Amino acid sequence: MYQHILVTVAFDTEHAPEPALQAAKALSSPGGKVTVLHVKEKIPSYAISYIPADYDADLKVAIRDRLEALATQFENGAGVLIEGHSGHTILEWAEANQVDCIVIMSHRPGLQDYFLGSTASRVVRHAPCSVHVIR
Repeated sequence: MYQHILVTVAFDTEHAPEPALQAAKALSSPGGKVTVLHVKEKIPSYAISYIPADYDADLKVAIRDRLEALATQFENGAGVLIEGHSGHTILEWAEANQVDCIVIMSHRPGLQDYFLGSTASRVVRHAPCSVHVIR
């Protein structure tokens, strides 16, 4: 059982958060902390002029609200939104916050993943703690 679990969530059609949240419930120690985290990639500077002025702020509010709603499933849950490159940022956050298990969703790797690498594979290779991968 783990004392601090980090559940990474992506809000896309390939990665529903429920299986990862169920795994965190099964792996968490009684009274353990569970952080539900989403990494928002920065909007490229060349695209900023095409996006409405309030879009980024409104998106952040919506994501934070969703993360907090997901975190309420846990006795000691918290939702966290951070910006950056997903693989690097997850690893940095986990190390800085003394996470002892990361739960991450993954897809079946395709040819492009062998050249570029997926977020899940990067986390598995470089994590400072245990990683539970869900497919």
